[in-house]
Amino acid sequence: MATSSIEWTEATWNPVTGCTKISTGCKYCYAERMARRLQGMGQPNYINGFKLTLHEHMLERPLQWKKPRMIFVNSMSDLFHHDVPLEFILRVFDVMARASQHQFQVLTKRADRLAELSPYINWPPNVWMGVSVEHVAYTHRIDRLRETDAAIKFLSLEPLLSAIPNIDLTGIDWVIVGGESGPGARPMDETWVKDIRDQCVQSGVPFFFKQWGGTRKKKNGRTLQGKIWNQFPAFANGI
Repeated sequence: MATSSIEWTEATWNPVTGCTKISTGCKYCYAERMARRLQGMGQPNYINGFKLTLHEHMLERPLQWKKPRMIFVNSMSDLFHHDVPLEFILRVFDVMARASQHQFQVLTKRADRLAELSPYINWPPNVWMGVSVEHVAYTHRIDRLRETDAAIKFLSLEPLLSAIPNIDLTGIDWVIVGGESGPGARPMDETWVKDIRDQCVQSGVPFFFKQWGGTRKKKNGRTLQGKIWNQFPAFANGI
């Protein structure tokens, strides 16, 4: 198991590594930087660097972890990348169903393929499905997420690169917001964050503020107007 420093999860599991850029939020991809670093260190799972790679030997790893935990699936890739075969995706979902002691968090930018494949997926109740929406130009991904039968549907608005007014939060169980970090980090306007927070409060959707990012990260950390927003879906209360 790989423990995680990501604030909204506890561990990561990467049966797939590597990806390709698809939208604005990918410009300074943290996973790409990390994959290159791990490749340089000789980590065998990253022998191909950031080229998309399936790892059969990693598939059943969560079944070995007895203690219940929240697990972010493919923090170093995108499970719904077009180069990941449906058969492999279904095997990942089968493992998540069998590892029912855990809660699994899956996140994609490829919402069209997610919606296309959703009818073939047996959606276990312990799988949370999310889409990344880093800019108002990509809000259509939320509509595609709504088409799935995932038990928990969430949004990761990170790295937040624009205001996203009037979000349709119908059927959405959780919203994460975060700024960009690392080299070249683009700034996030506080008014964007406050507006999304207010939309969530008004709609009764749990809101999680991950970080300011950029030059504000060290100074302001995770505090928004003097408060840390650490909300999770009610489903997660026992985890």
